[in-house]
Amino acid sequence: MVPVNALAGASTPASAADVALTTPSMQLFVAFDYGEKRCGMASGNRLTASASPLPTVAAVGQARWDIIAARIKEWAPHALVVGVPYHPDGAPHDNTRAAKKFARQLHGRFNLPVFEVDERYSTTEAHSLGARDADAASACIILEQFLAGLHARPSMC
Repeated sequence: MVPVNALAGASTPASAADVALTTPSMQLFVAFDYGEKRCGMASGNRLTASASPLPTVAAVGQARWDIIAARIKEWAPHALVVGVPYHPDGAPHDNTRAAKKFARQLHGRFNLPVFEVDERYSTTEAHSLGARDADAASACIILEQFLAGLHARPSMC
């Protein structure tokens, strides 16, 4: 199962199946594959459980936030999903902390629920699939993992 952590008021991590049962109104999502220099993005929805790549954000600082804000306004997601990398043994590293900080910043700036997904090997998978934009493809993989977890148990709709 995909580890998921809701930053919008949850005090403990929730499974994707728990999210499916408690948030059936959440249908549209935007996902991020965070990196210091580039940030892959994807949009997707619960109905099809599929994701589509958005252009990678290759800006930093306020310019990055301006692009992200414009995309969030354009896509109007119900929630955001952030891939959080870990070592193969599950141990955190510097990029883990940076991705978690980015997730907190997203929540603070846009007041949307943010779900963290373990994204080990998403970039490797994107490269193995021959992706031209590995960051956007990784964001798709992250979002599709999250959406698959939502479909693990039926929603209450």
